[in-house]
Parts: sequence; C-alpha cells; structure tokens
Amino acid sequence: MNKLQEEAKQWVENKYNMSDFNAYQRSAARTAIYPDQHKILYPALGLAGEAGEVANKVKKIMRDGVDNQPDDWKEQIASEIGDVLWYCAALASDLGMNLGRCASLNELKLQDRKVRDKLGGSGDNR
Repeated sequence: MNKLQEEAKQWVENKYNMSDFNAYQRSAARTAIYPDQHKILYPALGLAGEAGEVANKVKKIMRDGVDNQPDDWKEQIASEIGDVLWYCAALASDLGMNLGRCASLNELKLQDRKVRDKLGGSGDNR
C-alpha cells in the first residue's frame, strides 16, 4: 500500500469510525466456541447459512407482501443480519484480519469504483 492509499485508508477509518467494528469483533470473539481445527471453515459456513436466512426472510416478503408479514418482521431480519455480522467478525479473526480494516478497505474499493463509474457490472477487478 503506497503512502496516498495509507492516508486514504486512515481518513476512511476516522470518518466512519471503523474502530467500532474492531470493538464488536473483540466482543464476538468472546462468544466463539468452535474448535480450533474448524477455524475459517466454521465461520465461513455459518456466514453462508445466516446470509441464507436473511435471503429467505426477504423472499417471503416478495412472495407474501409486506402487509402479510408479522409485526416484527424488520426486527427478525435485523437479528439475522446480526448473526451475519458475528460470523464476519469470527471469520476475520480466524484470518488474522481486523474487521475495521476489512470495512475500510471495502469502503475505499467502493469509492474508487464510484469515481471510475464502475459500481455496476460484475467481477472483483472492475
């Protein structure tokens, strides 16, 4: 990472207070109870499962309409998003990564794509 990229990364971290992600990651680590031999794999599979639960709840909104959802449907989805976040934090920890850094790097990537008018499309390197 060159000096300009490092300065941009620091600016994003300060602007969006990505340290909150790091505090969450530390908290989440205290509730991770899976065996060491399943590091990386366990949270990656859990992440996929929980993301599927979010998608399934949204699918039911499409199928049945918002008016036919339980009163707490938003809270139910928020709870599943929280589970997704926990698995993201656990996976980042298992990879030796800082969740705030992951968020900052993602923000930089998206801002770069926006400036280059490349938010649409597909592929990691656009």
